Amino acid sequence: MRKLSAIICLFFSLSIIAQDLSAPIPVDQSIKKGVLPNGLTYYIKSTDVVKDAASYYIIQNVGSVLENDDQQGLAHFLEHMAFNGTENFKGKGILNTFQEKGLVFGRDINAYTGFDETVYNIDNVPTEPELIDKGLLVLHDWCNYLLLTDEEIDAERGVIKEEWRTRQNGQMRLYQTSLPITFNHSVYSDRLPIGLMRIVENFEYKALRDFYHDWYRTDLQAIAIVGDIDVNEIESKIKNLFSIIPAIENPRERFIVEVPENSEMLYSLGMDKEISTSMLDFGIRHKKSLKDQTVEDLKASLLESMATQMLSARINEEAQKPDASFLGARAGYRSMARANNAFGIRIAPKPGQQQQAFAAVLTEVVRAVKFGYTSSEINRTIKEFSNYYETQIAKKDDKRHGSIINLIKDDYLNNKTIADIAKEYEITKQLFESFTPEALHNTIKRLYSKNNRYLNVTGVEGKNNLTEAQAKEIIQLVENDPKITAYTEAFDGKTLISGLTIKEGSIVKTENNADLGSTTYTLSNGIKVHYKFVDKQKNTVAFNAISYGGNSLISDEDLPSANLLGNIIQMSGLGDYSATELPKVLAGKTATMSPSLGETTENLKGSSTTKDVETMLQLVHLYFEKPRFDEQAFQVLQGGINNYLIRRNKDIGEQMKDGITTTLYGNNNPRKRVFNQDFVNDVTFDKMKSVYLSRFDNPADFEYFIVGDVKAEQLEPLLSMYIASLPTTTGTETYKDVTQSWASDKVDEDVFLKMEDPKTNVNISFKIANDYTVKNRFVTQALGAIMQLRLQETLREEEGGVYSPRAQAFLTKEPKALSYMSISFDCNPDLAEKLIAIVHNELTKMSNGEIKQDDLDKTLTSYKKSREQSKSNNSYDMALLTTFYRDGYNMNDVNNFEDVVNNIIIKDIQALAKKLQVKGKSFEIVFKPAK
Repeated sequence: MRKLSAIICLFFSLSIIAQDLSAPIPVDQSIKKGVLPNGLTYYIKSTDVVKDAASYYIIQNVGSVLENDDQQGLAHFLEHMAFNGTENFKGKGILNTFQEKGLVFGRDINAYTGFDETVYNIDNVPTEPELIDKGLLVLHDWCNYLLLTDEEIDAERGVIKEEWRTRQNGQMRLYQTSLPITFNHSVYSDRLPIGLMRIVENFEYKALRDFYHDWYRTDLQAIAIVGDIDVNEIESKIKNLFSIIPAIENPRERFIVEVPENSEMLYSLGMDKEISTSMLDFGIRHKKSLKDQTVEDLKASLLESMATQMLSARINEEAQKPDASFLGARAGYRSMARANNAFGIRIAPKPGQQQQAFAAVLTEVVRAVKFGYTSSEINRTIKEFSNYYETQIAKKDDKRHGSIINLIKDDYLNNKTIADIAKEYEITKQLFESFTPEALHNTIKRLYSKNNRYLNVTGVEGKNNLTEAQAKEIIQLVENDPKITAYTEAFDGKTLISGLTIKEGSIVKTENNADLGSTTYTLSNGIKVHYKFVDKQKNTVAFNAISYGGNSLISDEDLPSANLLGNIIQMSGLGDYSATELPKVLAGKTATMSPSLGETTENLKGSSTTKDVETMLQLVHLYFEKPRFDEQAFQVLQGGINNYLIRRNKDIGEQMKDGITTTLYGNNNPRKRVFNQDFVNDVTFDKMKSVYLSRFDNPADFEYFIVGDVKAEQLEPLLSMYIASLPTTTGTETYKDVTQSWASDKVDEDVFLKMEDPKTNVNISFKIANDYTVKNRFVTQALGAIMQLRLQETLREEEGGVYSPRAQAFLTKEPKALSYMSISFDCNPDLAEKLIAIVHNELTKMSNGEIKQDDLDKTLTSYKKSREQSKSNNSYDMALLTTFYRDGYNMNDVNNFEDVVNNIIIKDIQALAKKLQVKGKSFEIVFKPAK
């Protein structure tokens, strides 16, 4: 009778799951969604993850794929025009309005255009009533009221041409070569959002206005407001303001482009004079459902993610072998177009081994297709996925604005449900119980289908590149290879510290800092740990350990090995476990730790969830007590180094970096070397190991900081076990000043490089000794921020000669206090000298006191806004502790922020600008195309 009952229960539970497969995904009710009579969709989400701030987005279901042949580039052009005059914000009114409130163009105010969508945003706007109304008014104007004046259109043509010029390089040219193959000669192939410059430079004004009228309309638009707001109040405002926007009569159909099917594999070989290493992109397209999501879709998505993640792990294991024919590869299943997904494999072959690399990676795919996955792989992956869900649930109220917007975009554009994560997890756990090896085996077999395949080969001129015939032959041989056997692994049940004997220490002293709300523990081995409980971000804990020394204490001959130390540490694994075993040990845990070397310090930095703080501290213990140096990993690293050496040989960006180094420091400076064969020859395994052991030999020379959502009663015994148990000595170190001098106080050089797409790259910098004070730090930063505003206005808006000028300034503390300002941009070679003259003229104006009070006000307001909003993050409290104990001042003290920032005046900026220009050292290095 019991057996019969069990069978009935099993049948009933299976029936429930089968019935539930057609049920919709539970919706996150915290996001209010509605549709106005004119077709406009709106989303509203209240969250105080950033206190007293909200973000405003408009999501246009319109992208470059809707352009006609003679309109290529107009969707992207309209993105730019959204910031160049609307009905209620003339000219640069949007930028000026929000910059005055501390927002920064590019960081807080931005947009992007894709094949199928265009999105504009204004992020982290203070929630003052006036600014809420203005944020909504901007969205209102973006919906239907761009001015698109002749003057602003003409002014923006040059900016977009310079954006195109900046982005043109070998990789972009090869990407364009691959598009017809990836998208099977569909419209996507000819609709790169940047467009064609002959159209951008010459289209008639009416063409842009017609495109705007045809496509930018309420039935193809969604607005989203996310932040510290009242949902009902915002909804009422939306209805009042947006309902009056008229719907377009007889609208054009918003068609969906489907990539055509192909039975034979499509192939392309692309080569470029600026590319010297190969890459293989093999993909298989699949149709994507745009219907409402159901549990069945969730099940399929989980199976697809698991199947490709397990496959990638296997491929990564192969890449860790010294005799592997490829440096790395990854498999995935992703969205590639509105109506299509793609199962893809991206492979980086070793030089001269494209055919072998393709065969080796394909062998792992076919192995999975033939034999499926092991139970241990499946169980481990379910554990990882479960941990992901549990972590997200714990942090669901701390989701950043951008993450919420991504969910909203998926809902609006792809009909992907914004799920209630907790309820979805309950369903997912039931699905996990129903997952069988057969289900995952069938998934990878379905993804590896025979039709709709494509292969894009990035080749190298004069080398043995993978041909179409060779690729097809390899596929046939591998798919029919009888020697391929099932994957096996013998790794189970081990923990991070299995077999490790730890002699527990103790906490010998506890001191509380009332001003900081923190505690300092002195441990029995002399280590000091500064700790603060902060749960602004739930389930998040951060760790940082800092010691003075760094590269400044490394000998000249050991610097190349020190430079690549992080690579060998990562590739070697930790303790008793290799780099492929370590993730298996940590499956189901969320804890990271990474050692690094700076110029004057060495660091251990990591993070974890609350439940995995113990694992995080175990990692700390092992990086001190049992670091791993794997000679096999070093052999693998050498392959990567050699490939990088070849790749950077023709890379224009790398040539520019080297050009700056050699121009400033000469060709033979032992501490400022370029990455060439001589540099690589000086990298050895023994030196790497020696450098690490010397820099991390005494844990007591580090200062430890732990901040986050972990209570003292949980943390204290873990500190005793894993940190107080570390062997220490009494020695301490500090850094040396090994600063290298520039070639002269005024370096002015033009460097000529061969380029496929000519452009000029300008680099201008100034530096001068300065006292390290809080005021000098903010004054220096303000100088850079004001220069950024001036160059944005002059070089970009007035001249149309630059897309993205970059200016920044900062005050260094170590090894010496130095105010430093740098300016860089790409431009048309014909305009370079004029634009450089404008830069120097702007600095001269600032030196003479010609600084706009508005620019200073915008900059200081930005600092105050950023500071207030940063207080919503645990990271603010980490900075509070490290600044207090490392730099000696309390960030929370009004004397160290409010009083300083509020009292910075134009004369402070003028004085520093004058010092830099008149007394500072400087360089002007300009890269020009060789004729």
